[in-house]
Amino acid sequence: MTGLHIETHGSGPVPLVMIHGWAMHGGILAPLVEALADRCTMYVVDLPGHGYSCHSSIPLEPLACARAIADATPPAVWLGWSLGGLVAMTAALDVPDVVRAVVPVCATPHFVRGDDWPYGNDAAMVRQLAADLETDYKATVERFIALEAMGSADPRAEARRLKEEAFARGQPDPRVLMEGIRLLENADLRSRLPDIDQPSLWIAGRRDRIVHPEAMRWSADAAGGQFEEIAHAGHAPFIGHAAAVADVLHRFIDKRS
Repeated sequence: MTGLHIETHGSGPVPLVMIHGWAMHGGILAPLVEALADRCTMYVVDLPGHGYSCHSSIPLEPLACARAIADATPPAVWLGWSLGGLVAMTAALDVPDVVRAVVPVCATPHFVRGDDWPYGNDAAMVRQLAADLETDYKATVERFIALEAMGSADPRAEARRLKEEAFARGQPDPRVLMEGIRLLENADLRSRLPDIDQPSLWIAGRRDRIVHPEAMRWSADAAGGQFEEIAHAGHAPFIGHAAAVADVLHRFIDKRS
């Protein structure tokens, strides 16, 4: 089995696993890695089918990813952005011995809106994204990036940065991108959040147009965790607001040191 590409950065005393979102790779987290380099030793993951893990034989399934990461890293705080947040939440629930604390960043336990979940995205939008992937996946990824950048202080600059990074490690595997869409469509960890025993910090971007901040506030309450909102950030708060995200994370870690 071909494993995951995991890079080690920083020299600080706090071990931190970092997991990116759909269609991206670990390199997208570089601004936050730089901001945390003195405080943390970071294990930055490329998920299966993404970046330098493009040819990994591990399925893009939260528990499989969590176990593979756990096998390759020491016990740590787990930070997951967007889709990566589902992996981090799953690790906290199902591989708890390796997760000291969990930090979802703009990540939701349930992506699709329903009668019992007003904070999700329209199911038709998710289905359209899947259909578009089959015809022109690169253009579809770029449109999704534009949606990610909406609401930020400088959406054009943020979209430009995200696009540059998205393909910096080669093109994602279109099959795995489709698996990611299905995962976002079907995953639902809401009922399990009260079972998270580790400390949790839920970081939202107030201007996020993909994961509603209230979804994260609800999740923090359900998990008995801490909710923080980055005032002027969109879906990728570590781009343009890395110092603010690092400050929130530092304060969370300090409370538990």
